Formats: sequence, C-alpha cells, structure tokens
Amino acid sequence: MDIKKIILATISYVVLTMAVAYPWHMMWFHDLYEGMGAFTRAEPIIPLGMLAMITQGIVIAYLYPCFYKGGSPILQGIKFSIIMGAVVYSVMGIAMAAKIDINPISTFLFYSVIFQLIQFVLTGAVLGLIYGKINKATLQIAPAAVSP
Repeated sequence: MDIKKIILATISYVVLTMAVAYPWHMMWFHDLYEGMGAFTRAEPIIPLGMLAMITQGIVIAYLYPCFYKGGSPILQGIKFSIIMGAVVYSVMGIAMAAKIDINPISTFLFYSVIFQLIQFVLTGAVLGLIYGKINKATLQIAPAAVSP
C-alpha cells in the first residue's frame, strides 16, 4: 500500500470533484435543481459535503490497486472510476430521487448521470495517471508495479 499515492489520489478526487460540482450545482444548473426540489436546504453544509468527497476519494484510491491488473493506466482508471461512480450514483441519484420529492424525476436522473459521468471520467483519468508510470523515453504511459 502506497500511502503517498492514496493521499495524492484522494486530494485529486476532491479537487476535481469540487471543480466540476461547484459550477454545475451552484451556477449552471442551480435554478433547475432548485425548481425540481433537489435543494431543500437554503445553505448547504459544506463540511458534510467535503467529508463525503474525502471518504469517496479514500475508498476509490485504496481499492484501485486491487483492480488494476495492467493495460492503459488512464483507461483502467476511468473504467474503475465509472464502476465506483455507478455505486455513488445509486445513492446520489436514484436513492435520492426515491426519498425526496424531486420532479420531474427523469430530468433529475438525467442531469445527475451526466454530472457523474463527467466527474468520474476526469477523476478516473487522474487516478490512472497517479498509479500509472510514465515512460519518459517514449512519452507513453506504462503500467506501474502495483503492490497490494
């Protein structure tokens, strides 16, 4: 277990997620989400949101070396991240729509899945880069030795 890579991957996950989430939810589609009833709190509790992202980042960073068996680190990082994103989406999209009066549900689920695809493709690519090894002689990315 490489603690430095776990920390770097977690930090990159949080930073990239915030870079996408803040403009998506608070600027570009804020009124849409509010109109659907997805925002029921006047002010979000930022520390809880950060704790959720840090937890997700740690889990993804910790589990990725168990998944990665070789191949393109970027593509494998994206693949793994999308799998993990499906789990996150089941809670943040589907289960949320089941618990909160959000209408229309189809619009909420559509925007949620697009947001999370963007989030997990970006974070997955960086995850692959962190755990991959760049071959400087050919400027290609080669798999890094991964130890469990």
